[in-house]
Amino acid sequence: MSAIPRFTGDASPYGGGDPYADHRTADFPFTRYADLADRRLGAGVIAANDEFFAERENLLKPEPAEFDPEHFGHKGKIMDGWETRRRRGVSAQQPHPTEDDHDWALVRLGAPGVVRGIVLDTAHFRGNYPQAVSVEAASVAGSPSPEELLADDVKWTTLVPRTAVGGHAANGFAVDVEQRFTHLRVNQHPDGGIARLRVHGEVAPDPAWLGVLGTFDLAALENGGQVEDASDRFYSPATNTIQPGRSRKMDDGWETRRRRDKGNDWIRYQLVAESEIRAVEIDTAYLKGNSAGWAALSVAAEGSEEWTEILPRTRLQPDTNHRFVLGTPAVGSRVRIDIYPDGGISRLRLFGSLTETGAARLTARHQELGG
Repeated sequence: MSAIPRFTGDASPYGGGDPYADHRTADFPFTRYADLADRRLGAGVIAANDEFFAERENLLKPEPAEFDPEHFGHKGKIMDGWETRRRRGVSAQQPHPTEDDHDWALVRLGAPGVVRGIVLDTAHFRGNYPQAVSVEAASVAGSPSPEELLADDVKWTTLVPRTAVGGHAANGFAVDVEQRFTHLRVNQHPDGGIARLRVHGEVAPDPAWLGVLGTFDLAALENGGQVEDASDRFYSPATNTIQPGRSRKMDDGWETRRRRDKGNDWIRYQLVAESEIRAVEIDTAYLKGNSAGWAALSVAAEGSEEWTEILPRTRLQPDTNHRFVLGTPAVGSRVRIDIYPDGGISRLRLFGSLTETGAARLTARHQELGG
């Protein structure tokens, strides 16, 4: 964790102009992983002990926190984040909160997974941020209530120890705990406000669930698929192409900058495990004047760079969902889509099932992670 930049102390009071001009942040290496607390995956802030000034649900908003210096309500300044009231001691002789006093929020991850890094952003909380934060995680099957999560028999594992943070800053923490978790407990010591929470990691699906499904989307983020790499992320992240549901607007897909050479753009994916792909969907929803012109698909084995074409270069239409049935199932654990020459797609779906080898490896991994 020593390589991750640390921010502490107050930020300067807002002086007008762009409120993000003095926001303290850094490039955190773990942000290449998907956000397990993404609302699109089904994440939610299911409980908090206090949200007097600002609602807990704001933590998971996908867009950056906004700031309106004139926005006040009956309780005080209205902030775009989760903000608790000021804690007090027990008497005039003991006016300060104790060392153990803190506020907390329970977060259900959108997909169970291995956490690689956490960002607690205190954007716009310049003098009203927590002195320190800590984060714990638990793995609880089913859909537990807040009361069940807070029961004495639930085991919580520390992901981020109590650590001082800074105001108006993206506070990042690398995590090195090789376990599968379903819920987080985010703690503010002793009180204050956090604008946004991001939980970057790898989805670790339940093999029993996928086994019952039989045929499913092998590349979907919620099923354990992930983006290995992409040629271009200028306008939007490649991970958008494996998010749940259909794209609802242009920037909910993947769009590249305009090429001025003779090359092409591409994305490489890691499937949930070795699989048989039998059908493909390439969706260009909301990409009308900037969709890819053509696309081709190739498959490779785990760790191999020998790519076998399974869908030849095919013309794509704007704002259209294209469906292809493969004559012969394609076996592999990695897939590459090439688009020509540039542009974008909104979603890629690869339907099929796990091979015996893939199912066995996924089950072994699940057990290694404590599932």
